[in-house]
Amino acid sequence: MRKRAAPFLPVVALALMLAGCGLQPMYAGGGSGAVAQGLASVDVSAIEGRAGWLVRNALVDRLGAAGNKGSSRYRLDVRLDEKLEGLALLSNDTIGRERRTLRARYQLVDVTTGEIVLDATAGSDAGIDVVSSEYAVIAAEQTALENLARDVADRIVTNVAVNLRKSAAGSR
Repeated sequence: MRKRAAPFLPVVALALMLAGCGLQPMYAGGGSGAVAQGLASVDVSAIEGRAGWLVRNALVDRLGAAGNKGSSRYRLDVRLDEKLEGLALLSNDTIGRERRTLRARYQLVDVTTGEIVLDATAGSDAGIDVVSSEYAVIAAEQTALENLARDVADRIVTNVAVNLRKSAAGSR
């Protein structure tokens, strides 16, 4: 009997150590949990430009606010800074590589009090090879912008979720 229990002792010890460390899942409670409910109560303000449209749509998708009408507790204000710069000058004085950056400064505002709950930044960048086909370069630039918008939206939602989790844990 002791020989059969011996291989399981390290697993049991590890499980006990993990239970005592205080780690908890971010989205505990599923859709009815505090973080999910907090994210669903965020209204995203309009953002200027094509990049703003992409970021806003990605934020609304990730926040689950598409079905949320009129019951928002928070407002998310986002300002974007988008840049496309040429790098790697070739011997024939043409650009061989481009760098597209997308930076966002965002504020999570409590609608009832007007208090700024979170003021932070998020950003991402992508490298683009410049090839002889102008259409391929334009398509690569647009694809890079779409990917950057999704990445920035993911970073914003993660930071907002962490902040909402901290405030939910502090109110208990």
